[in-house]
Amino acid sequence: MNPQNPTAKQTATTRLAAGVAIISAALQTLGLEPGVYRMLNEAGEPLYVGKARQLKKRVAAYTKPEALPNRLRRMIAETARMEFVLCQSEVEALLLESALIKKLLPRYNIRLMDDKAYPYILVRKDHPFPQILRHRGAKTVKGEYYGPFANAAAATDTITALQKVFQLRPCRDTIFNNRSRPCLQYHIKRCSAPCVGYINAADYAGLVGDAERFLRGKNTAVQESLQERMQAASIAQDYEQAAFYRDRLKMLAVVQSAQVVHVPGLEDADVLGIVHSGGATCVQQFFYRAGSHYGNTAHYPKHDAEVPLDEVLSSFIAQFYSAVAAPPVLLTNIEPAEKALLTAALELKSGHRVRIEQPQRGAKVEVIAAAVRNAGEALARRTADSGHTAAMLERMAVVFDLPAAPERIEIYDNSHIQGTSALGAMVVATPDGFDKKSYRIFNMPSAPGAGDDFEMLRLMLRRRLKRSLDADGAGWTRPDVLLIDGGAGQLTAAQEVLSELDLADSLPLIAIAKGVDRNAGREWFHQPGKAPFQLPPDDALLYYLQRLRDEAHRFAITGHRAKRGKTMLDSSLDSIPGVGPKRKKALLAYFGSAKAVKAAGLQDLQRVPGVDAATAEAVWKYYANA
Repeated sequence: MNPQNPTAKQTATTRLAAGVAIISAALQTLGLEPGVYRMLNEAGEPLYVGKARQLKKRVAAYTKPEALPNRLRRMIAETARMEFVLCQSEVEALLLESALIKKLLPRYNIRLMDDKAYPYILVRKDHPFPQILRHRGAKTVKGEYYGPFANAAAATDTITALQKVFQLRPCRDTIFNNRSRPCLQYHIKRCSAPCVGYINAADYAGLVGDAERFLRGKNTAVQESLQERMQAASIAQDYEQAAFYRDRLKMLAVVQSAQVVHVPGLEDADVLGIVHSGGATCVQQFFYRAGSHYGNTAHYPKHDAEVPLDEVLSSFIAQFYSAVAAPPVLLTNIEPAEKALLTAALELKSGHRVRIEQPQRGAKVEVIAAAVRNAGEALARRTADSGHTAAMLERMAVVFDLPAAPERIEIYDNSHIQGTSALGAMVVATPDGFDKKSYRIFNMPSAPGAGDDFEMLRLMLRRRLKRSLDADGAGWTRPDVLLIDGGAGQLTAAQEVLSELDLADSLPLIAIAKGVDRNAGREWFHQPGKAPFQLPPDDALLYYLQRLRDEAHRFAITGHRAKRGKTMLDSSLDSIPGVGPKRKKALLAYFGSAKAVKAAGLQDLQRVPGVDAATAEAVWKYYANA
């Protein structure tokens, strides 16, 4: 706002007064119950989600904006409506507030911009020979879950170690049920081959029990059990079996030395180191379970610069553990705001006692210091990357004559093989890097336009841009520039769509094409009304734009391969008379793949639920005569 402009000042004052009036009106129906309140703007978008022990007292504070910071005054001026949810307690209100913030991402809240599901190790218990596998998402499968792990690599490394020591099967049931001889995992001593009867159910259950004791940190008990079995086998002069237990003991020692963390009192805990620098915040999180290190990850919560760091940490903890069960101990380098209330909420959510500690001496201090050091280094790297990206975006605005440095670049590419499995792909780049949550795949119809790159581009852009313009296009943010993988032809096709939608004058368009020799570094850039041009081969902006184009190409190719693989998998079944969608689904669900269906015998086919004898015989004869 320009202080020399009395009209602007009057408008801001009027809007603030209108917001106060809306909040004052809402107060008339409020009592002193605990609950959650939401402030929304004229478009119905959430501005802020808050919790209160006494709603009326908390909301009344917003009717006195002169006592509030600028951030909250701006929020009040934008408020057009308020919504309320009553709760049984302040703890329940905190849990609901955290879940809503994570779901709605209101711009005036501290926001954890991380919605990924963390991996667990699942030991399935719905089969006589339990399978061990990596699992994400809802815990709907019967079994024991161990984790979370910081990333898929940490979970996979632990599964590999378990396979080496305890030889549990990793294969799916459909593969297990159709084995006639052991697979490679048996021959490299990572599976005991229960699929072909090389181990009975009782002995396999013993392996499962040992693996679970290991995952719970009962390593000494596992070692003692293996030693006893080794000695018993030796006394019985079964030296081959004794050598087997000896080798497992050696492998267990190797795994323990690599994973177990020798920090007194640190068994099941998360270590959180929070650092704020240069206007940004990083929370480095170390996962420790059963005395083992399950990896670490960095988070970058979004918040206003006025918000104290203890409030940022408190909000981070509440939001993160709204989806992930909190361990018994959280170690932090600073005390989070409302620590007692936060602890009570975590205990209610997780179902066990939780402590939030800030150790002042001992080995735990060193672990926290490591988390803080990692947070600072991660923040420094991110700041350096962001600075480089910001400079590229500023230069991009100059080189391509854009109104301003773009905040959202959408890059488009398509993929097909002679028109089959055709799809279009959109990736999104922002000043913070690639926004993978906004990536989109556009499945293309078999006709018209299959294999026609120009028509596929037209179809893709129409679907994307019409949705953003329609009233029901919630969640589709308008881009600042479109970057098309292609040359003059693709540019013309994209221009046609923008003209149809009356966006040609307001949405900048760039096409990037490799030269006639297809060499990276000799790209030509096309823009409406301008002659094509090239950037110097060593130009940093060229490298940045190549990276954007390559990411779109990678995403398109990945989607195309997945689509093509599914098509190839199902296509042979579609050719068999009497096999419709339901029977095809039943066959694939039972055998796991079209290849396994092809290899199945007649009796196996007749056992498939939903497939009658005539259809089973038709399938068997089709593949037998193929």
